[in-house]
Amino acid sequence: MQKNETNLPGLVLILDRLRSAHNTGNIFRIAEALGAGVVPCGYTPCPPHPKLEKTAMGTDKMVPWRHFETAAEAVDFFHEAGYTVLAAEPGGKEAWEMEFSFPLAVIFGNEALGVSGEALEKVDGIVSLAMYGDKASINVGNAAAAITYAIDAKRRGILKI
Repeated sequence: MQKNETNLPGLVLILDRLRSAHNTGNIFRIAEALGAGVVPCGYTPCPPHPKLEKTAMGTDKMVPWRHFETAAEAVDFFHEAGYTVLAAEPGGKEAWEMEFSFPLAVIFGNEALGVSGEALEKVDGIVSLAMYGDKASINVGNAAAAITYAIDAKRRGILKI
C-alpha cells in the first residue's frame, strides 16, 4: 500500500498484535475475497511467513498490505488518508445495526488482549458482534469474517437494518 489515497483500498483490516499466523492467513483470504487491504501491526505475522502462506493459500501475494510497528501508528496513517477507523471490540454497536462511512479501516485485536489501549483512544468508534454465550469469545478470523461481510452488505445496500 502506498500513502497515495488513490492506491488505497476502500476497506482495510488492521491486525493489532495477532499471535497466530493461521488467523492472519485466514484474514488475508477474507480481505482478498472483499477487495480489502491488510495491515499487520506489531508482532502480527506478515509475509513472507510459512504458516501464514499455507493458510493464506496465495492471497498473501495478492492482497495489498503494509506493516506498522503499532496499531496506533496505523490509525494515525489512515486518519491522515481520510479513513474512518473503527475497532472491533465488545461493547460497541453491533455490525449489522451500524452505519459505515468509507473509506474504512477496522482494527481486529490480539486474541487474548483485544485492541491496544493506545489505538482504542484514537478510533472513531467501536463495532461489535452479538455475544449471547457465557464465554463471550469468538476467534479473531471468524469475527473479521462476520464484521467485514456485514460491512460489505451495508456498502452494497443488501443489509438495510
